[in-house]
Amino acid sequence: MKFAKIVFWIAGAWGLLALTPLYFMFDTIGRQAPPALTHPQFYFGFLGVTLAWQIVFFVIATDPARFRPMMIPSLIEKLTYVGSITLLYLQRRMTPPETISAFPDAILAVLFVISFAKTKPSTQHVEKSKI
Repeated sequence: MKFAKIVFWIAGAWGLLALTPLYFMFDTIGRQAPPALTHPQFYFGFLGVTLAWQIVFFVIATDPARFRPMMIPSLIEKLTYVGSITLLYLQRRMTPPETISAFPDAILAVLFVISFAKTKPSTQHVEKSKI
């Protein structure tokens, strides 16, 4: 269980460090990689949802056995990004250097699977009511 705690603490911290600066880079991204972004609601919506998932990772890290079921959507969160980047690359809509952003998520996806396998399900103790 210690393995899962470490993995999810690292995932949350990495995500916060990687995502937070993007809130201040909307215009910069458009200048460095034209064309300019034209739908800020999608950009900031994506950031908000992914930032919320980083908080979920911290919650899972507090008690991996209890929150083990949340590891499944956490894995899906990672795989959808990795899958999207892979598909865009295969369609030749991204260059190899642009795909690098998916590597940390791919590694975390593998670590999430290992964490899920190493974490035993939580046994809920039901207190019998006294009659």
